[in-house]
Amino acid sequence: MEVAKITSKGQITIPIDIRKKLGVKEGDKVIFIEDGNRIVVANAAKIAFADMRAAFAGEADRLGIKDERDVVAVVDEVREEIWKERYANHN
Repeated sequence: MEVAKITSKGQITIPIDIRKKLGVKEGDKVIFIEDGNRIVVANAAKIAFADMRAAFAGEADRLGIKDERDVVAVVDEVREEIWKERYANHN
């Protein structure tokens, strides 16, 4: 168990062992999550990535993406569509 003291401005220093476990360093953001009667501190970037992963769950299967080559092919298709929309009729 680690203990931190709150300053008059409501700030705390997160102990180094906890920062290491969270995977945060200077400039990173943490998020406070209410969990019943507890408050959980988490790495905000990791939470955002997990939320993004959940939002895209199943999309690879839906698009038929199986590996990196498929990802590159999809990106190429999108780039070609954008190019056509912007420049195809500008001869």
